Amino acid sequence: MKKLLLLCGLCGIIGCSKVNAQTELKVLQWNIWQEGTMVPGGYEAIVSEIARLEPDFVTFSEVRNYHQTRFCNRIVTSLREKGKTYYSFYSYDSGLLSKHPITDSTAVLPEKNDHGSIYRMVASVNGQQIAVCTVHLDYLNDAYYNVRGYDGSTWKEIPIPETVQEVLAINDASQRDDAIREFVKAAKKDIAEGRMVILGGDFNEPSHLDWTRETKDLYDHNGLIVPWTVPLILDNNGFVDAYRTLYPNVLDYPGFTFPSDNEKVPTQKLAWAPKSDERDRIDYIFYYPHPQLELKNAAIFGPQGSIVKNQRKKETSKDPFIEPLDTWPTDHKGVFVTFLLKR
Repeated sequence: MKKLLLLCGLCGIIGCSKVNAQTELKVLQWNIWQEGTMVPGGYEAIVSEIARLEPDFVTFSEVRNYHQTRFCNRIVTSLREKGKTYYSFYSYDSGLLSKHPITDSTAVLPEKNDHGSIYRMVASVNGQQIAVCTVHLDYLNDAYYNVRGYDGSTWKEIPIPETVQEVLAINDASQRDDAIREFVKAAKKDIAEGRMVILGGDFNEPSHLDWTRETKDLYDHNGLIVPWTVPLILDNNGFVDAYRTLYPNVLDYPGFTFPSDNEKVPTQKLAWAPKSDERDRIDYIFYYPHPQLELKNAAIFGPQGSIVKNQRKKETSKDPFIEPLDTWPTDHKGVFVTFLLKR
């Protein structure tokens, strides 16, 4: 009996670091700007950074399936050549990778005419079923550009809306609200069946938590406090914005993900409104609270530089950054969140 107890104790000690490592669940949201094809060496940089960070899940935006092959499958093959095993769910416009075998996958909202997409997969981690979804929402009718004096459809200069009601009317023309309601509907089924739910994506819309009284005269918000609707819908349905939860001070931790500076690309290709300060946080990771899922930390993944009025600007915020090793493959910055998965 003593021998048996001793062996069990040794197993606990020897396996301790492995057990602890398995309790961390890392999620990367990354808009890769047409699969990195806009930047020399972009695809290779995507592969290298994923191999370096080893996220459990990756939610991609701007997947195009170029090269006559499915991008996510191609990434899986490239990662395998680096000794990293991943699984993928086929998609278009957005995509999903998992370090864990995928047990289910569905197209919640297939991409149609640039109006966005939502895909869902389920994986088992430490015996826990986790539903991970990715979105890349409608990039037409982006009302936050109108606030800066640009038409988000044709990218022409226009008079700036004077009221929040005008802005929300423009915003309502997009299909983002309808899309996110489809996600909520699907997620509620997962929640009812006991699954954890995580959502990552490029929402093409700022947050109501960012366009506040504190920021109304900054970043060319032009004095407006806007209750942007997509993050608000998620908030009202119990979903948690991981980054803003850890860093609620919007002045010290703005968390901008677009437009990202990229030394390999001319500035005029990195911004849609070159005469405006269009910095925003439009890439997010949300999750639904679960007793066995604990938010641990979050960081912005990418260079600290942004594009402000067609000029390169290094951010002086307190945002935590994971900086790239070499080539940055996109005009967005990613979001990297670590959860603790309790046993």
